[in-house]
Formats: sequence, C-alpha cells, structure tokens
Amino acid sequence: MRIEIRPALAAKFFKVCKSLLPAFFVCVMSASVLGAQTVDEVIAKNIQARGGLEKLKAVKSLRTTVKFSDGSFRADLRQENKRPGKVREEFIVQGMAQIQAYDGKTGWQISPFSGRRDPDLLSQDDMKSLIVDGDIDGPLVDYKEKGHKAELVGHDSMEGTDCFKIKLSMKNGDVRYYYLDTDSYLELKVEVQTTIRGALQESELYYGDYEQVNGIYYPLAVEQAQKGSSSRQQFSVEKIEQNVDLDDSLFAMPAAKTETKKPSAGN
Repeated sequence: MRIEIRPALAAKFFKVCKSLLPAFFVCVMSASVLGAQTVDEVIAKNIQARGGLEKLKAVKSLRTTVKFSDGSFRADLRQENKRPGKVREEFIVQGMAQIQAYDGKTGWQISPFSGRRDPDLLSQDDMKSLIVDGDIDGPLVDYKEKGHKAELVGHDSMEGTDCFKIKLSMKNGDVRYYYLDTDSYLELKVEVQTTIRGALQESELYYGDYEQVNGIYYPLAVEQAQKGSSSRQQFSVEKIEQNVDLDDSLFAMPAAKTETKKPSAGN
C-alpha cells in the first residue's frame, strides 16, 4: 500500500516542524552542555573560582564582621572560625551579645536577651546550622570525605541568570540546593531544607558583591529569607580577617559563674 501526502498537508507539517526546530535545538544543546560536565567538575570549577583549593586550605582561622538589618532593626554580627570545625558567633545589640559557639564537640550559648547570662548546652537540632557554619571551607569542598552526596540536577534561572543547580544531601540529613553562575561558577543562591524538632524549615540565601581578599573571593552582600517570603534580612560584610590569632578558649564552653553571698550583719 502506498500512502499519499497531499501537498497542502505536507506544507503544514513542514511549517510546524520548522517552528519546533529552534526549541528542539536549544534543548539538545542544553542537554549536551550539561552532559559534558559532571557534578565533580562543576564543584571543582566553583572551588577554583573562589580562589583554588590551596588558598582555601591555607586559611586556618577567619574573623568576619557584619552589619545586620531587618526592616528598621539593626545589629552587629561577628563570626570567628578556626580549624578544625570550631566556630563562635556573636549577635550584638547595644553592646549586649548573644553568643553561640561550637568547639568541635560541644555546642553552647549565652542568651542575655532572655535573661540568661550563664552558658547553656545546645541540643543536637540547635547545633545543626552551627556545625555547618564551623566548616570554614563550606560543604561543597571535600564533600565526599565529609559524608555528603552531590548531584547535578540541571540548569535553573536565578533572577534571570542561568545557573548550574547542585543538590547536596548532607550527612546531618539536611538538603541544600546550590545555584552556581554558569559563567563565574560562584554561588548566587542556596536553598536550605532542614528539620528542627520534627518540623521542616526551608530558607533561601542570596549572595552578591563578591570581592577578593588575599586571593579568595567572598560575597560581601548576603540576604536571607524564609522560602516563599518577600521579606529578606540583609547582611553586609564590613571586614574579613584571615589567619587571625584565635585562642581555643574562645570556642570552649565557659564555667557557670557562682554567686558569692554577702555575710549577714549578724555574722
């Protein structure tokens, strides 16, 4: 049996195919570009874009000074890191500091805003983000050795910029999605999914204004928001100091202060 295609139908078919070819070509090209790079190759380019593994590993301690704003509210932040895995964060308002710290084993806090001036131990859930902050290199560096799993899940747009999207399933159960600029390979956005006391919490971090400090690129503008919220907290980095002298006692939980009772008038 021979099938005849009428000229008018053939012309219509050709017109439809012609209109679909550009989109098909873009899809094929995007797939080939994505397939040309593995997740490890993209992460390696991110590390190189930040300054390279050798420079990152040469930073043994770090102090970051930040201005924080949320609407009309203002505060100062100071984060101090020291290898391996130590971190201390101070949230300062009118000279009073809320402190959270992790010495590599124990997490603790001092909360003067809630009337507590003695240190308290942090729960495992409350320590999760603090331990991640203690990773001076960031979770993508040596992710396999840290027990994380990474997957290149495709391309996505971040406010009009084409990005590689990496899913990082972390050892602590959190999931992070990294959006890396396909040109610079630097982070533009990170989506964080974490479970605290059985409840899923989702937040977004936006990074910008990258500047170089001793050969390493750091974002000097960071915004944070709960997923789906249009309101963002603003973090403006004022100063970054590398390889500062940080004593281990800064990260260790201090002993609780004991009050000395005054003797009564009869004694």
